[in-house]
Amino acid sequence: MPDTPTPATLHKNPGGTPTPGPPPGAHGGGRPGGERGRTALAVGVVEKIAGMAAREVSGIHALGSGLARTFGAMRDRVPGGKASVGRGIKAEVGEKQTAIDIALVVEYGVVIPELARQVRENIIHAVERMTGLEVVEVNIAVNDVHLPDEPEFEEEEEPVPTSGQRPKLK
Repeated sequence: MPDTPTPATLHKNPGGTPTPGPPPGAHGGGRPGGERGRTALAVGVVEKIAGMAAREVSGIHALGSGLARTFGAMRDRVPGGKASVGRGIKAEVGEKQTAIDIALVVEYGVVIPELARQVRENIIHAVERMTGLEVVEVNIAVNDVHLPDEPEFEEEEEPVPTSGQRPKLK
């Protein structure tokens, strides 16, 4: 007995008898569903995914340079302000690829090359899995080391009023 098509693969031809396969034009000219449109990802999406993936690695104290962390801390204190998950992350996003730069503050005592390897692997895995983009590079800049007895955010010192003259430098 020949193979009979399942009901899901049947359609009626103009004569009314069932035939196997989809009706003409039913699948956009034979193209799979994923090829019938475009998905555009905002840079912020990739930056947030990378930020969350980086924070999963033990040994990271914070993301971002000192200035970015200071401004971010002030923004977080404003009523209604939200912490930025993508702080310290910059991404370039193309149609099929992305490149990511990340600035870190690490905890004192961690082995920085090993930490960088773990952060890079975690970011690549998360971004590629969630977005389908190929991560071509993850550049990591370690901007500071957080010491155990350091305060969370260092406050800028007030400038000392001077008589208008600068001291001579030696």
